[in-house]
Amino acid sequence: MSSGEKTVVVMHDQVVWRDNPTLTGGKLAILAGVPTKEGPVVMRFKIPANTKHQPHWHPHAEVVTVLNGRIGYGEGETFDPSKGLIGEPGTFAMVPANQRHFVWTENEDAVVQVQFDGPFSINFVKASEDPRNK
Repeated sequence: MSSGEKTVVVMHDQVVWRDNPTLTGGKLAILAGVPTKEGPVVMRFKIPANTKHQPHWHPHAEVVTVLNGRIGYGEGETFDPSKGLIGEPGTFAMVPANQRHFVWTENEDAVVQVQFDGPFSINFVKASEDPRNK
């Protein structure tokens, strides 16, 4: 932090959720930063039960912490939960830039917090699996 920057505090009841265009039925909240601009960004994602977030990648690294629920994480260009693992609240992951990965939920919703250096970008391995194309 440089001088002149202000502390950011977002209380639980101040989190503003909005629809997530890259995850059907999902929600996102921007806690700090501006995802379309350069600089640090902190976001939260609500992922509904029984969701499959198809293989995708980001040109920026991600630091992820599971806050609620259980979420599956796997790597590769093909969605295959048998090659992944399940994270519970408190689980931490650091995903390198350009790493092809996928996530899923089973019978409960999950909330994850993601930190990265913007601007945000997401690229699906198969363009046909990108919800923005529907």
